[in-house]
Amino acid sequence: MPNKIVIVGGGTSGWMTAAYLRATFGPNVSVTLVESRRIKTIGVGEATFSTVRHFFDYLGLPEEEWMPRTNATYKLGIRFENWRRKGHYFYHPFERLRVVDGFPLTDWWLKDRPSDRFDQDTFLMTSICDHERSPRYLDGTLFEQEFVERPKDGSAPRTTLSEQATQFPYAYQFDASLLADFLSEYATERGAVHIEDDVLEVVRDDRGWISHLRTREHGDLSGDLFIDCTGFRGMLINQALEEPFISYQDTLPNDRAVALRVPVDMAKRGLRPATTATAQEAGWIWSIPLFGRLGTGYVYASDYTTPEEAERTLREFVGPGAEDLEANHIRMRVGRTRNAWVNNCVAIGLSSGFVEPLESTGIFFIQRGIEQLVKHFPNADWDPQLRKSYNSAMAHTLDGVREFLVLHYKGAARDDNAYWRDAKTRVIPDGLAERLEQWQVKPPTSDTIYPHYHGFEAYSYLAMLLGLGGIPIKAVPAMSLMDSTAAAKEFQQLKDQAQDLVRRLPSQYEYLAQRH
Repeated sequence: MPNKIVIVGGGTSGWMTAAYLRATFGPNVSVTLVESRRIKTIGVGEATFSTVRHFFDYLGLPEEEWMPRTNATYKLGIRFENWRRKGHYFYHPFERLRVVDGFPLTDWWLKDRPSDRFDQDTFLMTSICDHERSPRYLDGTLFEQEFVERPKDGSAPRTTLSEQATQFPYAYQFDASLLADFLSEYATERGAVHIEDDVLEVVRDDRGWISHLRTREHGDLSGDLFIDCTGFRGMLINQALEEPFISYQDTLPNDRAVALRVPVDMAKRGLRPATTATAQEAGWIWSIPLFGRLGTGYVYASDYTTPEEAERTLREFVGPGAEDLEANHIRMRVGRTRNAWVNNCVAIGLSSGFVEPLESTGIFFIQRGIEQLVKHFPNADWDPQLRKSYNSAMAHTLDGVREFLVLHYKGAARDDNAYWRDAKTRVIPDGLAERLEQWQVKPPTSDTIYPHYHGFEAYSYLAMLLGLGGIPIKAVPAMSLMDSTAAAKEFQQLKDQAQDLVRRLPSQYEYLAQRH
């Protein structure tokens, strides 16, 4: 079996890969990471998807060990501002919907409309985010563990959020550069070899497989399996192996970004446990509150604005705190490499694929790529079926996320300029148009969303459709004949629990400050 792995490129993807492989294989496999001192990584403030907690758990890293080192904060969901109209906002949280008489609470909301805030009526996280609360009490207890309803009639108690335990109720926001530094220590302490050098040439053998790398200072570096973490350059997978790149530009409009790292006194500002995506004239601005600074950037379409105008818009959005800060302009390659695994080379991270960070999936793609590599790790014969299965899994993941992001633009009610009007007329992925028609009369369920795993469940589709407001959806017709008494009780119970949590949970800043 291959036992000598060479990773080209550092940053978040390179060091996440090195750390995970060392944790998985230990001394049975050697891991060498080579990165250039001269090439800057893209890393800005990063928000993540809730499954990232599996990564840190797998590495045996408790939050108190790595979060302070990376200025990390908690993220309970994404707050979308101005996507329906200016001044409107809603949340897409990490929270499965409660079910009453076989129907999710959103279906009952569509039937009875208890208020004009579906997210506040159907999710606990909305109130926790609005009041900037921590998901943990000061002693570290996670709030979800205590929701046990004890009926007054003496019947058996039930856990209101029992299913929620299978999906983490929060993710993280952290400084990606600091996380890479932390994981480099983790990996090298466990035997990974770190080489700082320039790769001058990728040398292939007669079969077209990579035999070794030619470096400036360390000569030739040979290996069995090579992992491309060189970002948008795709130095190994796209340049050396000439694997084509499939663009998503026909379906997703944005191709550039400009970012700022803004020092902020979070004790005064407060730490909302959510990433915010604020719609703009030619895209949207992310706001990621870290401990001590704000990560912010404008993702935009170059067909509708210029880099100079985009930077000016971002600085005006941030305000006085943006003065004299250096802006980082980024050209985004939106799409995926046709096959992420070719011969003995696997692309992970931006070299494999990327969609705009609207749902914080960048780290998710890295994690997914690493986990699937371990599950498909080649045997001595390098069975091509392992490679084929890996490529299928990664292609479905990226294509599925693309479809979910297209829904954001197709479903946004905002249409006040050419950018937002054109976003609704772009090409949409196969099958999505039919599903959108179905969802208008039968809201999304697990069997009617994208058919392959891509991280998002039916509740995510429901949250976006109800929040964006551009595609009207109705409750299932049969519900008009059903009694809403039990649903009304659940709405009230959720409201009471939300108010109780807001009263008793500490602020996120208070919780994190005691751990720094």
